[in-house]
Amino acid sequence: MCAQSAEHKMETETEGDERQGEQRKRRKLSKVWDHYKLKREQNTVQCVYCKTELAYHNSTTSMLQHLSRKHPLYASSLPSGSNRAPSCSTAQAADFTDRILNMIVTDMRPLSMVEDEGFQKMIFAFNPNYALPSRTYFMKIMEKKYEDIKGKLKNMLKETDSIALTIDIWTSVATEAYLGVTCHFLGEDWGMESHSLTTMPLEERHTATNIAEWIEDILAEKNGWASVRCAGHTLNLVVQGALKKNQAISKCVAAARCLVEHFKKSELACTKLKDKQQQMGTPSHMLVQDVSTRWNSTFHMLSRLLEQRWPVTAALSDPAVTPRGKHYLDLKPEQWDVIQELNQALEPFEGATVFLSGQEYVTLSALPQLVQSLKKSIQTPAFETAPVKSYQTDVTEQITARWQGLDVFQPESNHILLAAALDPRFRKLKFLSPDEVFKVQSTVQTLALAAKKEAKQKNASEIGSPSTTQDKPLTSAKSLLEKILGSSDSSTSDEEDEEQQLSQNVQKEVLMYFGEHPLSKKENPLSWWKVNAARYPTLSKLAQSFLCIPATSTPSERLFSAAGNIASKRRASLSSEHVDMLTFLHYSESESDSESESTLWARGE
Repeated sequence: MCAQSAEHKMETETEGDERQGEQRKRRKLSKVWDHYKLKREQNTVQCVYCKTELAYHNSTTSMLQHLSRKHPLYASSLPSGSNRAPSCSTAQAADFTDRILNMIVTDMRPLSMVEDEGFQKMIFAFNPNYALPSRTYFMKIMEKKYEDIKGKLKNMLKETDSIALTIDIWTSVATEAYLGVTCHFLGEDWGMESHSLTTMPLEERHTATNIAEWIEDILAEKNGWASVRCAGHTLNLVVQGALKKNQAISKCVAAARCLVEHFKKSELACTKLKDKQQQMGTPSHMLVQDVSTRWNSTFHMLSRLLEQRWPVTAALSDPAVTPRGKHYLDLKPEQWDVIQELNQALEPFEGATVFLSGQEYVTLSALPQLVQSLKKSIQTPAFETAPVKSYQTDVTEQITARWQGLDVFQPESNHILLAAALDPRFRKLKFLSPDEVFKVQSTVQTLALAAKKEAKQKNASEIGSPSTTQDKPLTSAKSLLEKILGSSDSSTSDEEDEEQQLSQNVQKEVLMYFGEHPLSKKENPLSWWKVNAARYPTLSKLAQSFLCIPATSTPSERLFSAAGNIASKRRASLSSEHVDMLTFLHYSESESDSESESTLWARGE
């Protein structure tokens, strides 16, 4: 018995050694052991990174789960088969991926961010079971989404009778020129629709002048397209021309610009200004530096200086801020007076610029009334300083010179006045003389009659194309009717009577429209047309053609604001095709997510 017991004990020890050897072998084969230390006596393993101890029962599952939860960067280096955590469902993964793509498009982030370590850690913390796709995969689904939305836009445009385009040119950080085009039209529910059409690259030899001429030539050949000047650029030329013409104002603005630059460049002066703002209870606002190409940036610079006048003056009086010999930086009392009056004179133009830059409400039709209002607003104040008095005269002359086409009506080309006539707020055209009002109304009636005839012909072509077997009896009946009733002149007479009746109906519709009281300036003209389109079926079609035209090219400039962030230094290697796709998707996403400006306009907000 003793011999057998000893022999059995030796066999048991041998088998135990063999099992431990196999376990050690398996441990060596598993890469997870690169991140843990085995404590055999306690039957635990310890993480080499956070020193956490886990119970060990000859299984690495808990070790893999801990590594995935706490150290995803190291878990990602393990073979795909090592992590046995269950993956999320296909539907969940697709939703996560789509949301990440929408975030990239909306926030204009580079596609490469899905490969960034911090982003990957964040996604893992949100859902450890979601396998983040590669950058290449996101590129593919972005291209598919672009094609889907582009297809829907094409179908939408096919069902639209009239559209307006805004066009602008921009150069990226990679010195590549792009042409941006946006389209605008009124939807079935009379809502303003705005969409990006393209952000296409241009060759270097194409100058802005040649491109503008090329675009106008192309559009003129298609269905009588007409070009409308950007009111924003015209307004900029008006104000800039008047500011530069007056030497005293130019010197005053230059002095203000030099003062702002001093605070922008000096950290000490900026700190002292903040101290003075707190002491005087002035808003803690930074000074604004103007941009030479935009007049309203000069207005914002002067407005902020007036707000911060006394903290600025107090900060400059400190010898530590203004060394001896640089006291000229502070403006003289007479210069502050000029700035105060000039700021008051520029304020109406700032309001006009902001209003005309909108794209979710009607803007072009308001331009004639707005021009007249600007003339009155600039002449009303009784300014005391000679430079601003001179500015009043100069800016009035600039307005007359730049918008003289609004005073003398040209029926064949002036879409601005036609838009105003079809806007129920301005239908009385009080800014025109009686003769000019009559010309506008006559032109509207002519266009309405042409549109009515075109619609009638279109309906006839859609309805009256029966088979040839049906045509013969009708032809025979017509010939028999002519023999009974008389010569073929009767058919000509019937056509003339029909055309006369058509003309009378259109004339009645036009007279009834212009005879109504104008809509309040605070009301939304598109909402009015939505309710009254049935009463004025012909004029409503014209209104859809003219009221969708933006007064400025701001929409295409906004397009390049997005493109500038997309084609940044980090993404300078993006192909022009992908720049177009990302800009298109961002524009579409922002339009669908943002609350309609027209709704806010109707609320009076």
